[in-house]
Amino acid sequence: MTWLITGGAGYIGAHVVRAMTEAGEPAVVYDDLSTGIIERVPDGVPLVVGSTLDGERVARALTAHRITGVVHLAAKKQVGESVDLPLHYYRENVEGLRVLLEAVTGAARVRSFVFSSSAAVYGMPDVDLVTEETPCAPMSPYGETKLAGEWLVRATGRATGLSTASLRYFNVAGAATPELADTGVFNLVPMVFEKLTENAPPRIFGDDYPTPDGTCVRDYIHVVDLAEAHVAAARALQTSPGRDLTLNIGRGEGVSVREMIDTINAITGYDRPPTVTPRRPGDPARVVASADRIATELGWKARHDVQDMITSAWEGWVRSHPDAARD
Repeated sequence: MTWLITGGAGYIGAHVVRAMTEAGEPAVVYDDLSTGIIERVPDGVPLVVGSTLDGERVARALTAHRITGVVHLAAKKQVGESVDLPLHYYRENVEGLRVLLEAVTGAARVRSFVFSSSAAVYGMPDVDLVTEETPCAPMSPYGETKLAGEWLVRATGRATGLSTASLRYFNVAGAATPELADTGVFNLVPMVFEKLTENAPPRIFGDDYPTPDGTCVRDYIHVVDLAEAHVAAARALQTSPGRDLTLNIGRGEGVSVREMIDTINAITGYDRPPTVTPRRPGDPARVVASADRIATELGWKARHDVQDMITSAWEGWVRSHPDAARD
């Protein structure tokens, strides 16, 4: 098997490439480098620079590198931006996927397709644990494009015999090595790091939720565990033709925003209490995955805890923000 990893120069994509190659699964990166970083692509791993909207370029890459499976991570992923630019998100995330699948189904060798989805497909679920059967009600164009992508992948698999897996990520954090750390400041952990570096208090958006400490509760997953889940899914499709999987990728454990900030303060050596600001529209009180199905289907279970995530993420942050380090 040789796997084409779209978005393989991105934060998550680079970790998937690393996990696949370490597991002995040859990989080729396909990335337009709009947000990806070329230095993340390991030596010896071919890089094709291109957009998934360019069907001819995708088809040439599939043929030239004798690709037999695809892991599709390339996408626009900022929830707030998607509200302002819905047409852009549908074009990049849905039309880009359609064009990719058209090339994939025209390539005789490609029999497996792993799709990067998101817990954003669930919206604001009013349940203690989110299972794969929890109704999907996305609250942003980003979440809508991920749910539409799942439908498109599943329908294509049923029509063509392509083995498919849609992986619904929960909150991703951490890094395998400092140079692979997330460079964006769109998620809680780097947002807190940024405030601490600026000698400003971290922000909590609302502390009046129906949770133990009044702040939102989320399920955090180490990016290394997430990458290993892709390897497990890819191998399951490889050995079971015609398979159709939809799986949550989380730890099944909830951590509140206040608990996360307290842990970040302790690990980084800062002691900066957070400030509370009004709730953000659309933030559910609690979103925690049930990770039972992936354990049953793939034998996968997360190995890293929140401390591992924060410690490794901080090492990456200090690498690019050396002034942030505490003596």
